[in-house]
Amino acid sequence: MAQIGFHASHEQFAPSRLLSLCRSAQKAGFTAIKCSDHFHPWSVRQGQSGFSWAWLGAAMHACDLPFGSIASAGYRMHPAVLAQAAATLAEMFPGRFWLALGSGEAINEAITGLPWPEKAERNARLAECAAIIRALFDGDEVTHRGRVTVISARLYSRPKQRMPLYAAAVSKETAAEVATWADGLLTVGGKVETVLPVLRAFRENGGEGKPVHIQHALSWAPDRATAMAEAMHQWRHGILGGEAMWDLRRPADFDSASDAASEAALADRIPISEDLGRHTADIASLAALGATVHLHCIGRNQEAFIDAFGTSVLPRLD
Repeated sequence: MAQIGFHASHEQFAPSRLLSLCRSAQKAGFTAIKCSDHFHPWSVRQGQSGFSWAWLGAAMHACDLPFGSIASAGYRMHPAVLAQAAATLAEMFPGRFWLALGSGEAINEAITGLPWPEKAERNARLAECAAIIRALFDGDEVTHRGRVTVISARLYSRPKQRMPLYAAAVSKETAAEVATWADGLLTVGGKVETVLPVLRAFRENGGEGKPVHIQHALSWAPDRATAMAEAMHQWRHGILGGEAMWDLRRPADFDSASDAASEAALADRIPISEDLGRHTADIASLAALGATVHLHCIGRNQEAFIDAFGTSVLPRLD
């Protein structure tokens, strides 16, 4: 049976609404929940940025599904503090929480004033922080002086069951690099021919047999015009590629960089359709890669999306 999750987008919706949406998603038949971890939204139009670590405790109490989240360590969140937050959730909700570490985006991490390095350096900091977090999860006392500093840190409240530490990767190069230390992979969805090389790189470099989670963005509405309008309003920055997504610092910068986005360019990046059959086929092809697929409907019509997909899509993915 395909495992289909609901993605809770903190940059788009208030924490209170996300809590209600997760309850609705569980009732509709979604089998997992994943959330983002943002300090700023991608766009001024989105207008939210709740603190995911405060929200997760409430959400995991309200729903009994497995939860996952992505975070970056070594900038906004010190790795020891991040480890403590994750271990606390895992202790309260045994076997239900996973954490994916990513190299981060300036829009969230540059607020501390630390230098924002190039990708290779960010990946090196990611690996260093992952080793620190894993050692803390194992109950070790950690002292480390490197890209980050930790002095005599030990977690005293830890789960009895070992918590998995995944890595986030968008490119096949990063997927191959993180496969050596990660317990699983989180990547983005879209076209299978784009996703498959990333999964293959992970599996061929140490990730074989490890869990894979895919965050799949889509726009659905009862008619294509509305689905397109919602995508253009909420997610037009999806046209941006290269280092722009990682290096721009303010929501207004993303708005300016994507103001000239065309509908055709956005539709080439994200499936935008009123056709539930098309969305079902897209999701099934991703699930067939052996992954849990977390659906991120990028429009504001979340209740309608949950109802429609719970009624007409999820049953066809069994």
